[in-house]
Amino acid sequence: MSDIDTMNTRQKGTLPDHLGIEWDSAEPGRIAGHMQVLPHLLAPNGFLHAASVIALADTACGYGCLMSLPEGAKSFTTIELKSNFLGTARTGVVDTVATVAHSGRTTQLWDAEVIHRDSGKRIALFRCTQMILY
Repeated sequence: MSDIDTMNTRQKGTLPDHLGIEWDSAEPGRIAGHMQVLPHLLAPNGFLHAASVIALADTACGYGCLMSLPEGAKSFTTIELKSNFLGTARTGVVDTVATVAHSGRTTQLWDAEVIHRDSGKRIALFRCTQMILY
C-alpha cells in the first residue's frame, strides 16, 4: 500500500475525510494535497473559513511528521501552530504543500503553503511545531 493509500484509509471518518482533503504526493520531508472549496467549508460571509484552511495545512504537516518520525518514535503531538492569511477563496480548489524545516529527535518544525489552484494566489502560510512521542 502506498503512503497516499495509507493516509486516505487512515483518515476515513475523521475531520480530513469530512472536509474532502485528498493527497497528491508524499515522500519523507514533503507532502502535497488539495481540497475542493465547498459551501460547508465557507464562513457565513461566503469566503473559505480560516479553520478550513488551517485544517488542510495542519493535516498535511501532521502526515508529513508521521512519515518522518525518528527511529523508535511512536507518534507526535502539535505543540504550536501559526497561520498568516494572505487571501481567500469562494470556489475552486486549494492546494497545499508541506515541507519539513527541522527534523530533530524531540521536535519537528513544518511549513505549509496554501494556494488557490486556478488563480495561483497564496491563501495562507502556515507553520507548526510537533513534539515527538516515544
